[in-house]
Amino acid sequence: MNKFVCSVVLFLFAFTNMSGQKTIKLWEGNPPSSNEITEAEKYEREGGWVTNVTVPEITVYSPENSKNTGMAVVICPGGGYGGLAIAHEGSQFALWLTKLGVTGIVLKYRMPNQHKEVPLDDAWQAMSYVRSHAEELGIDPGKIGIAGFSAGGHLAATASNRFASLGTSTRPDFSILFYPVITMEVATHGGSKKNLLGEKPSATDVHIFSNEKQVNANTPPTILLLSDDDTSVQPENSICYYQALKQNNIPATMYVFPRGGHGWGMRENFSYHTQMLTLLEMWLKDIQKK
Repeated sequence: MNKFVCSVVLFLFAFTNMSGQKTIKLWEGNPPSSNEITEAEKYEREGGWVTNVTVPEITVYSPENSKNTGMAVVICPGGGYGGLAIAHEGSQFALWLTKLGVTGIVLKYRMPNQHKEVPLDDAWQAMSYVRSHAEELGIDPGKIGIAGFSAGGHLAATASNRFASLGTSTRPDFSILFYPVITMEVATHGGSKKNLLGEKPSATDVHIFSNEKQVNANTPPTILLLSDDDTSVQPENSICYYQALKQNNIPATMYVFPRGGHGWGMRENFSYHTQMLTLLEMWLKDIQKK
């Protein structure tokens, strides 16, 4: 190997370690479910939008050792169950978390393509992997939360109410939901519902995937963040979930910002960007103490 190539390799190795970032294939073999997508995975919008995911993975963003609190968050980007807003609802949020000493783990989950079990299989596997590899990732296995944006919020809420408790638990220790799709009933987001459950879902599927109906005594503490003027995913989604949490005595916090619409994620042009992050940081610090 010549000196130039050797220098490039050493630089890339150093950069990877300084950034504290690594990508891990989620399943060793084939996943237990298939979305039957045959087209090649595709990145658009300068890498901020990804579609046709058939090989799910997690990308781990680790904080500096001196700042590490042991907390971690598995992040589910949104995209209507048709794609993933992998940048402003994924990697950018993960990097912000690392500044707080929290490990951010972006889940590139498969689109359901009307195979309802596919995204949840990936979310369960992500939670299981992170918890079972907590020590090597520098994570406290009792401080692993889940976050989700829009349809990713639906996935995060689903994983917060339906989880495996035998073996390695897939239950999140807390949930962060940004303008989430919650219900599959009247107030749902039509595209998310169709992509997840198909054109004519059964009444049973509508009930099971309406997360306000699935809240129980073991649902983790939750924060919801949304805009009052969101016309894509009606605020009623978050409101009905908040009410279900309170009815089950689950610690719950909800912040409704006067304006901002839908899909702001980590975009700084959201009018309440700074306030939102300040409130979320305060909540995370409170969770850390418990």
